Amino acid sequence: MSDVLAITLLRHGRSLADDEGVHEGRYDAPLTERGRAQVQARAADWQAKGLRFDQVIASPLRRAAETAQIVAAALAAPLTTDADWQERHCGAITGMPFAEAKRLYPKPALRNTYTPYTESGESDWELYVRAAQALERVVRRGPGRYLVVAHGGILNAAMHSIFGITPPINQHGCFVAFADTGYVHLTYRPALHQWVLRELGGAVNA
Repeated sequence: MSDVLAITLLRHGRSLADDEGVHEGRYDAPLTERGRAQVQARAADWQAKGLRFDQVIASPLRRAAETAQIVAAALAAPLTTDADWQERHCGAITGMPFAEAKRLYPKPALRNTYTPYTESGESDWELYVRAAQALERVVRRGPGRYLVVAHGGILNAAMHSIFGITPPINQHGCFVAFADTGYVHLTYRPALHQWVLRELGGAVNA
């Protein structure tokens, strides 16, 4: 029996917060109609390609949970949630318009990996550790095909963990641009501790 885990990381579709122009984080905005159409298009594409998952694991925030529900239903996959796949806790600027947040909480000259985000949110290190722990729980499920539906920030932290990239300082370094319903397909061989990025997909037209 193969020891390979196939893990797909998927960002949710467009949310109401994207249209409102506010910092999202734990702000629990739903998908927009456009977002639902994006997710349905992604699910239809994967269904046409015969893609299957043994388990879908989702952030419980509405934009991710609804994305996961649509995909899981289309692909007839079981669905569960894991709170550690929630987006970064942004502290005081959660739900705040970008311009107001910039005025009230100007970017510090140096934000090291231990500095809380806007004084009361998660630090880059806290986000990184949480993502690594969430990913470890997926790996411990053993060989199979898994879909994780979450958010851009936490998915980037997971990618940093996978490829051994330390948390960023002042937002410098490497990032994966997860567009609406953007995804990465990865495989992992535990016996070799070998991660391979198989495919990187951008937004779908919807």
